[in-house]
Order: sequence, then structure tokens, then C-alpha cells
Amino acid sequence: MDKSMTWKIGLIVAVVALSIWLMWPLDKKLNLGLDLKGGMHLIMEVETDEAIAIQADMSITQLKGLFRDGSIKYEKVVRRGFNRIEITGTLLDDERKIKDILDDDFRDWTYTVGGNLVSLALRPNIEQQLRDQSVDQALETIRNRVDEFGVAEPTIQKEGLAGDKILIELPGIDNPERVKSLIKSTAMLEFRSVVSGPFLTEEAALKDYNGKLPEDMEIVKTNPRRLEKGFYVLKAATVVPGKDLKSARRAQDEYGAPAVGFSFNAQGSTQFEKFTAANIGKQLSIVLDDRIESVATVQDVISGDGIIHGRFTVDEVDDIVLVLRSGALPAPLKYIEERTIGPSLGADSIRKGLMACFGGLLLVVLFMLVYYKAAGLNSILALLLNMVILMGIMAYFHATLSLPGIAGIILSIGMAVDANVLIFERIREELKSGKSPKSAIDAGFKKAFWTIFDSNLTTVISAVFLFQFGTGPIKGYAITLIIGIAASMFTAIFVSRVIFDLTYGRRKKLSKISI
Repeated sequence: MDKSMTWKIGLIVAVVALSIWLMWPLDKKLNLGLDLKGGMHLIMEVETDEAIAIQADMSITQLKGLFRDGSIKYEKVVRRGFNRIEITGTLLDDERKIKDILDDDFRDWTYTVGGNLVSLALRPNIEQQLRDQSVDQALETIRNRVDEFGVAEPTIQKEGLAGDKILIELPGIDNPERVKSLIKSTAMLEFRSVVSGPFLTEEAALKDYNGKLPEDMEIVKTNPRRLEKGFYVLKAATVVPGKDLKSARRAQDEYGAPAVGFSFNAQGSTQFEKFTAANIGKQLSIVLDDRIESVATVQDVISGDGIIHGRFTVDEVDDIVLVLRSGALPAPLKYIEERTIGPSLGADSIRKGLMACFGGLLLVVLFMLVYYKAAGLNSILALLLNMVILMGIMAYFHATLSLPGIAGIILSIGMAVDANVLIFERIREELKSGKSPKSAIDAGFKKAFWTIFDSNLTTVISAVFLFQFGTGPIKGYAITLIIGIAASMFTAIFVSRVIFDLTYGRRKKLSKISI
């Protein structure tokens, strides 16, 4: 055996051995996709208009404070739509002071002053910036919640040209409703003063105010899973906002029942201490996502820590702690697409996918043996090595195998055989033209190479675009196809040629070959 053949065989053995080592054990190296393992597929839209409306509401609160400090009179300040503010009933004498406030503290807004009406509109670039920020923050918050929940191999990414949708794929989920509740929970935690309550109906709550509440009050429902069903009148202003929450944890109340423990940061602790010191004997409510979770009477001065009582189960406490620790969503989410795939359906998909693979492989093997005789064995061996190398590379990158991925494997089988067919047909043509078998083999591989290369290159270019612009399963298909094509170039051209050389290269008198 000459030296060139020695290193070629050594290279093939090394590549195959490395592939087997990389893929072993296959069930731990290769992840199954959502369609094979079962799980949940969600596409959610971040309602960015709401995030801008929240920003506008905060600006209104700031504006009222500044007007109060500056003794500026007005009738009312209201939000129009999600990105405009109107101030009515202002006086002409205050126009200069109003403009100074807007110029100094409201640079993100454009404004017009006409008579007793002042109109503000959020600048378009600031509005777009807020939309982008709200989607990024929602993405990060959802990722934190999913990580805290302990889902393995989740896919969480932006989706759509506008970039306001989020794709979430969670394989192996056995309680989709609980996960959906965790993801969608806004987790807006507030501590607010109780004015009166509880009331059985909203009308009863309004009775003391002649049917219309003052601007600084609000009627809020209780969460019937924690408290008796009813309504409370609360101060609209928050004692301590949720952003000052430092941590949350599972705790127990004085009766040993599950409760939610929490701690404030330094700023929140100072605010809470001042409030409780001034309101001993009064009621304080804990509001989560616009539902009252707990109402307690302030017994003493409290600073940094507290607990939320309620009729909690341990799972409910864990869920609330999880969403509080992962942060609040900047805006509500809306379901655009939802699919839940059961494990039995995934197992059925695996079975049918494998049947398709083996069925296709068997037919290809039969065709090559019947049509190309002994040379067909050459292509079958190359095909098997192609599969080993493909699985080895996928296992190394811990790739996720999905139904489209299986389709990519089947297609790569076809393309690997297609390369051998091109080579074998060129060899047949060379033999018909009168060349010797060795010359025909040599010419067949050389002349078929660029045709195979061009064909595979165009397919790889298409797969690259699929990977760049596709989502999870499409990306899996593209990766599988690219790896399969690269492996087929090695096996169909290099390995197959080595097998021909080993079979016929040492024969001094070769009159014909089986092809």
C-alpha cells in the first residue's frame, strides 16, 4: 500500500472514530425538538401601545406634581389615546410657567399652547425607543421566568418583521396552563392605602361618593382565591412601587400556612417605614396585577421585610415568588399563536420519522445494488459513513432534532446518493468511450466533481438563508441539511474514491469493473 493510500485510510478511520465518540451516548447528546418530545409553542405579541400609555400616565402624575409645586391652576390633565396628553382649564397668566416646566422636564414631548388648552405628544423617536425597550424587557423577563421554572432547552426569541412578537418553545412541559399563567402574569406589585371596604358590589363602594370617586381614589377587586369576593376603595397613589422590591421568597404566616415573603431595597424600606409609622391602626392592601391579594392592619412600624397572607397553596406561593423575582412585564402580552403537543404525539412523530428514514434508506440501497451492482456497495458504505458523520457533528453541537430536521437528514441521504450517481454515470460514459477501467474511474471522479460541488453549493446557499430568516424548526432543518451536504461531499467523493482504489487500484490487469 502506497503512502498516499495510508493517510487517506487513516483519515477516514479517524473521522469515523471521532464521529462515533462524539455521538455516544446519542440520547444524551442529541436533543429532541418540540414536535418530537412534546411541549408548548407560543407566539405572543407585546402590547407596546400599553407600555407607552403607562409612560404617559407616569408623565401625567409628574406633571400634576410640578403644577402643584408651581401653584399653576388647571381644570384637568387627561391622556388622549396612548401617546397624547391634554391639559384643560389653564390660565393665560400661567402660560410662561407652563412652558418653562415643559421645556425643562418634558423634552421627550412636543407641545402646543392655545388659549386654556395645552396639548402634548410623545416624540416619534422616543415612542419607537419605548416600543423597542418594552419588547426587550418583556423578552428578558419571560426568559428569567422560564429559567426559574426549570424548563430545559427552551427557545425564546423575537419574531416577526416588526420585532414586537416573541416566540416561546418549551419542550417537555406537562402543565401548560400553569406555565402560560406564569409567562403572562404582569407581576405589577403595589402597596396601597385602604380608604374603605370591603363592599359586595362596585355600586356599594361608590355610594359614599355619590357615584363618582375622587381622582386620587380607585375601586379594586379582591382576588377571590385569597380573600372574600368583594371590592375596596384604595388610594390611587402607591405607597411603595414594585420596582423597590429587592427579593421575594416562600415563607409561612403565624399559623404555619404558606405565604409570600418579601424585602425592599433601601429606598423602599425608607418609604415603607415612614408610611407605617404615620398609619398605625390603618389598613394597607397588597395589590398584584390589579387584584388585592392581602389586606392587613398596620400594627407597628415596618421597614424592610414583610409577608403576604392569603389562602395560598405551596405551588401558588412558588409561582408568585417566581414572577416577583423575575421582574414585572413592561406591558401586557397577547397570544397570537398557541400549540400544545402531547408526548404521545411526539413519540408517534419519532416512530413515523424513523420509518420514513429507514424506508427511504432501504429503497435507495436496493436501487443502487440493482442498478450499479458492485459499485452500488461502494455508495452504500459511503452513505452509512455519511450518516455516522452527520449524527456525530449534530451530537457535538448538541443540536435539536425535530421533524424538519429528520426531513433534512432524508434529503441529505438523497443528495449523497445523487453525487454517487453522477460519478458512476460519468465512469460509465468514459468506459463506453473506450477508456480503461482505471482511467474511466479517474476521469469519472474528476469530471463529476465540479457538477456535484456547484449543486451542493447552491443548496447550502439556500439553507444559509433559511437559517438566517427562519425560526426554530426551519433553522433545525437548515443546519441538518448543511451538515449533511458537507458530510456527503466527504463520503461521496473522498471515501468512495478510496474504496474504488482499494478495490481496483492494486490489480495489474483490470479489464472491466462492476458498475
